[in-house]
Amino acid sequence: MSSTSSPSAIGSATRLLHAGSPTLRGGSGPVNVPVVRTSTVRFANTAAYADHHHRRVAGERVASYGRHGLDTHRALEDALLGLEGGHRAFLAPSGLAAISLVLVALLSPGDHALVADSVYSPVRRVDATLLQRLGITLEYFSPSQDDLAAKIRPNTKLIYVESPSSLLYEILDLPALAAIAQAHGVPLATDNTWGAGWLYQPLALGANISIQAATKYIGGHSDVMQGVVVTDSAALSEKIATAYEALGLTIGADDAYLALRGIRTLPVRLAQHQRHATQVAQWLQSQPLVERVFYPALPSDPGHALWKRDFHGANGLVSFAFVDGVHAAGAEAFVNALRWFAIGASWGGYESLALIAAPERLREHSAWSGTHSVVRLHVGLENPDDLIDDLQQAMANVNRPD
Repeated sequence: MSSTSSPSAIGSATRLLHAGSPTLRGGSGPVNVPVVRTSTVRFANTAAYADHHHRRVAGERVASYGRHGLDTHRALEDALLGLEGGHRAFLAPSGLAAISLVLVALLSPGDHALVADSVYSPVRRVDATLLQRLGITLEYFSPSQDDLAAKIRPNTKLIYVESPSSLLYEILDLPALAAIAQAHGVPLATDNTWGAGWLYQPLALGANISIQAATKYIGGHSDVMQGVVVTDSAALSEKIATAYEALGLTIGADDAYLALRGIRTLPVRLAQHQRHATQVAQWLQSQPLVERVFYPALPSDPGHALWKRDFHGANGLVSFAFVDGVHAAGAEAFVNALRWFAIGASWGGYESLALIAAPERLREHSAWSGTHSVVRLHVGLENPDDLIDDLQQAMANVNRPD
């Protein structure tokens, strides 16, 4: 099994620990980047102001106003580039804001985009409430069942996927999808929140844009809302930067600091999440009320071979389907009986969480054809034996099928 502690893991823990570190001045300096909070930047004279403005417009990462970010933001951007690779990083107020930024930056009225049908569900809300109103068409496809090349039109301007998929963790063959996209001159963007840049590096596999909700594993402590976009080229960076500036997107210096703090411990946290989640997933496989466990690190998972090829570990997300006959009320009784798993919609923090997957969300996935009740768990950093004991006592509350 792959491991985040392996010497061959993507990136380098040493680089992550030191990326963006402040330079020493006068022979000393802080370990952590100071939190630079300001709305206004001062200049020595008008010439200096004009020089900074022109350099920023040309794409240089200098600030002429607080919204453009200062030292704390730059340190986080540098760390993200070290994590994901790429040309430039953009910081957004949330993961959904980062996704919306890419869609708005690359699509214009009359354009067509192909979107994997198993992506983060709010993408469809952005489509229905904003993009359709702008005359932009999103077409949903199955990455594993559909012929992507046959679906590309002359006005296709973006292919957008998520690997693993939301809720059920379907692993996509990203290099194959990237080869098709490249052959047709269409940029490929992917949601990389599951892999967090450490477990998975989509830009190295052929994607052009990697998007993350840094709210999740990068932040790691359930105390920050943030999104990240990393581009692979100057041309895409320019397009994203134009929309980024026009939309007035920014994040606070404190949020940048929290994300930077999280990056420093990302490798060790993810390794621990994987160890705990694997134990939980293996225990779930042995339960008579469980039909199937969704966790790509399991050898029985359909995406296991691709996961071993392209990933360097797994995280704390484990979903499972109850057997036929366990209805919604049984799934609710199970979740409500949990003691150490809080009920919550997010994940990626230190704590364990549980949530029932909405049937309408599951039906959006072409890879899903069941009617079973599905529960998503985020396995946190608590003692895994305590978590398994908790799951076991909660199972006693589930109605037994006839």
